[in-house]
Amino acid sequence: MSQTTLNVVAISIFTVVMASLLGPLLNIPPAIPAVAIAGMLGFATLDTLSLQGRGGALLIDSLARFSPQHRARVMHHEAGHFLTAHLLNIPVTGYTLTAWEAFRQGQPGRGGVSFDCQELDAEVETGQLSGQLLDRFCTVWMAGAVAEALVYGQAEGGADDRQKFGLLWSQLQRPASEGELKQRWSALQAKTLLQENWTAYEALVEALQRRASVAECRALIEQNRETSSA
Repeated sequence: MSQTTLNVVAISIFTVVMASLLGPLLNIPPAIPAVAIAGMLGFATLDTLSLQGRGGALLIDSLARFSPQHRARVMHHEAGHFLTAHLLNIPVTGYTLTAWEAFRQGQPGRGGVSFDCQELDAEVETGQLSGQLLDRFCTVWMAGAVAEALVYGQAEGGADDRQKFGLLWSQLQRPASEGELKQRWSALQAKTLLQENWTAYEALVEALQRRASVAECRALIEQNRETSSA
């Protein structure tokens, strides 16, 4: 069961329990909280067995779609990933900005930028991951939260990105303390790349908002890089 689903279920059960306790005062029939809890447990089971944890993400996404601020944060976050990946020569294969878009495309989670990870996977499998490739991917993973912080003062997203880093770091059997240093170093690298290419970043955010193709996004980045350096 995904962490998102667990959070949704925990909050919902807490709400139902409180409704049960206050039921006599509010004239709520006892059967209603019982049916609600059964329904939530059924949803959690379905999410785990059939939806691979995507049900909770879809539910959260449905609620968040009514918030323009949330949608704007997501676009700025994903633009950070997209731009740094392009600058560091990590091929972007696609992107989604909502859990529903990700669901329709058969992708897990709440959406995001997709990369060609064949080179990374091959090196991890052989146990010969180069420091340069590791640095590039770590910088891209940290760039989403960094972009958010640059625009809004702080980041709300980034937990999934840190989880990806943590899983890779565990596979490499590196000390956790070194992993924290690597994340901070990568965040600084991402910040520098974003600040040096801010015109391209802003153009990319606008492109993502209108769901431009990956090819068009790449062209816009290059066009605005040339404008900035001219």
